[in-house]
This record gives sequence, structure tokens and C-alpha cells, in this order.
Amino acid sequence: MDDTPNSIVHVAVYPTWADWEAGYLMSRINSATWQAHPGRFAVRTVADTLDPVRTMGGLRLIPDLTFDQLDPANSALLVLPGADVWDTDPAANEAALQAARLFLAAGVPVAAICGATAGLARAGLLDDRAHTSSAREYLLYGTGYAGGELYRDEPVVVDRGLITAGPTHPVEFARAVFDELGVFAPEVLAAWYRLFGEHDLSAYAVLAGSA
Repeated sequence: MDDTPNSIVHVAVYPTWADWEAGYLMSRINSATWQAHPGRFAVRTVADTLDPVRTMGGLRLIPDLTFDQLDPANSALLVLPGADVWDTDPAANEAALQAARLFLAAGVPVAAICGATAGLARAGLLDDRAHTSSAREYLLYGTGYAGGELYRDEPVVVDRGLITAGPTHPVEFARAVFDELGVFAPEVLAAWYRLFGEHDLSAYAVLAGSA
């Protein structure tokens, strides 16, 4: 597909990137199978530089573009997966946080999971939006943010274009992104979650019928 505006889901990558947290999301967005609008979306990776990035699982990723080339007007959504560096070197992902700030200000969705939610908290981006993370204490004592009253003990929370999730809920995280973008028809999205989230094998018939 062409990289036309609003067709690209940008996924941030950085050292110690948590492989499992965006896997469900990327594999289905980058595949036409089961999509309501085949070929509408594709994944592109974005980083501080174009140097290869080594993930937590040992994969070597070469970013497609850099944050200074990223424009919310040319994106459908920004994904911020977790990584050790969110906690060990909070300043390392400042460009990713600045991108998230610009996206939300422009009304373009942002989806953050695990350690990336701590980065958003430190940047003040969770102070006025309902959200979740690995645990309430992780944000309260690890970031010193002011949004504790808006924390929700749920697998995934969506508030005004911001999707947040904890590290043990990559399926729910993906479902929320799919719903935000309208990747699947509602009945197909429900079947996808029944299959991958609830392990209901009967749901595959719905997915196969939509392919």
C-alpha cells in the first residue's frame, strides 16, 4: 500500500523494546486478512535515529523513520510499547513523549502499554485522563504524577484518544487499537477477541468467513 496520510500506524521502537506487547496489534494491522477495509492500514516503525534497535527478545529492528520526521497529520495512531529504558533511563525516550504530546494535541490517538505509561505519567499526560498501567503503585511511586485519582484497575482504558494498558494485556490492548481505528467490522472484532482473548475456537469460523 502507499504511505498515504492517516493510513499508517506508527510504532515507536527503542532499546529493550518489549516484543510481546505490540505483536498482536502489528501483525493484524499489517495484514489484510479479516480487515473491514483491506490494505487501509500498515505499520511503520519510528525511533530517535535510523540505527538498528535491539529488542528485549533479541530481535534487530531497523526503524523506518525518525521522530523528527513524524507528523501527526500523516499518521493514524502512535503506539508506545514498553521497554526497560522507560524505568532505567527515563530521559532516553523524550522524543517519543514529545511525539505523544503532539499527537494528542492534534487529536490523533496514542496507545501506550506497560512502561510507556510511566513515561506518559512523568510527562504529565495522564494527569487529566482516565488510564491504567502495570499497577497503581507503579505510577504513584515511580513517577510522582498527579493523576492517581484517574487510575483504573482494568486491562485497558480509553479516554479521549489515549489508550493505556498493562504488560499482561496485549490482546486487550490490540483490541482497543483495532476498535479505535475501525480495522475490523464489529462482529469480526468480537470474534477476534473471542479467539485470541478467550480461546474460543468457534470464533474462527466468523474470522474465516470474513477473509
